[in-house]
Amino acid sequence: MLSKKTKYGIKALTFIAKQEKGVKVQIATISEQENISHKFLESILLTLRKAGFLGAKKGKGGGYYLLKEANNIKMTEVIRTLEGPIAMVPCVSLNFYEKCDDCPDEDACSIHKLMIKVRDNTLEVLRNTTLENLV
Repeated sequence: MLSKKTKYGIKALTFIAKQEKGVKVQIATISEQENISHKFLESILLTLRKAGFLGAKKGKGGGYYLLKEANNIKMTEVIRTLEGPIAMVPCVSLNFYEKCDDCPDEDACSIHKLMIKVRDNTLEVLRNTTLENLV
């Protein structure tokens, strides 16, 4: 299940991407328009800024803005930044692989086989969806 952090992060990025190029958006504006807690949103935007999606300017006329074009921000990158692994179980994760403690043989595991299909189909959708597609 998608966490609120990731959901709100995508909503905030979409809100920022809808603005005219060069317009900086204040946290209070996003918080009010998207109905997201100001404090929680602050934390999310800081994470997105550290990951290189957003820039920020302090002071009068300041706020957040996209560092990349919306068509260059893939949902796989956003979700991995905010959520972590895309795979539902660690034994099929491409970037966060861990062997399951309760599974002696991944190749014989029916859950493993199913989750590979789920992961691959999810990745297909997320890789082919950019922030621009959501705007």
